[in-house]
Amino acid sequence: MAIPDFLRDIRATLGNELLFLPGVSAVVLDDAGRVLLGRRADNGRWSIIGGIPEPGEQPAEAVVREVYEETAVRCVAERIVVVQTLAPVTYPNGDRSQYLDVCFRCRATGGEARVNDDESLEVGWFAPDALPAMRAFETFRIKQALADAPAWFDAPAQTPPG
Repeated sequence: MAIPDFLRDIRATLGNELLFLPGVSAVVLDDAGRVLLGRRADNGRWSIIGGIPEPGEQPAEAVVREVYEETAVRCVAERIVVVQTLAPVTYPNGDRSQYLDVCFRCRATGGEARVNDDESLEVGWFAPDALPAMRAFETFRIKQALADAPAWFDAPAQTPPG
């Protein structure tokens, strides 16, 4: 996965120590009610789209940017689905991170879904009743986005991306 330059600079000083970071994720819906997913290059799993905001970038702007960078789909952020601290993760290079994820429901406004960077193997639209296998925290976010109700306290224990 791509590592932002500002994070490389921090890691040069911090090493592999646990780093608490902001994260954003998106449940993107098209006019037919389908969900946009990407199959991640790092682990081969289907996933909602997400990433790390740049310093000074607003979360809603970051999620719109991430969706376009990864899938070539234009979207608008409609509302927050859930805000949650995810469990710490250790990456293959030894870096340890923990994310405070802000998940948005987004509406697609244009573009053709395709792999648009090196973070995805495939990109596609899926009917909510025909989703591929995903981790529980992602299916929970999709369920909440479709339910039109925020989940502030009843979210299940989460595992981070990766």
